[in-house]
Amino acid sequence: MRLTLEFGGGLELLCKSVKIHNVDVDLKAGEDKLTMRGLLSWVRTNLIKERPEMFMKGDSVRPGVLVLVNDCDWELSGQLDTTLEEKDAIVFISTLHGG
Repeated sequence: MRLTLEFGGGLELLCKSVKIHNVDVDLKAGEDKLTMRGLLSWVRTNLIKERPEMFMKGDSVRPGVLVLVNDCDWELSGQLDTTLEEKDAIVFISTLHGG
């Protein structure tokens, strides 16, 4: 599934300072849809190059990370259970600032 992922607010530093990633995420065997839970697992394995604990806590994002799916707050669409579709755009923005 082709998706666009964008990291901002400092999260791009965890991905070698690349803000926008056009990715192909394969569905796991036996799955017919991709959810945010599956995408976050894929991101941790394939995109985060250092300090994954700064992005994720357990199987979700850390508190203070705003997640938008097609410009809509993921809290309105089911958070981890949000179903993703081809060409969706997912944005992760850190709202925590030190200073």
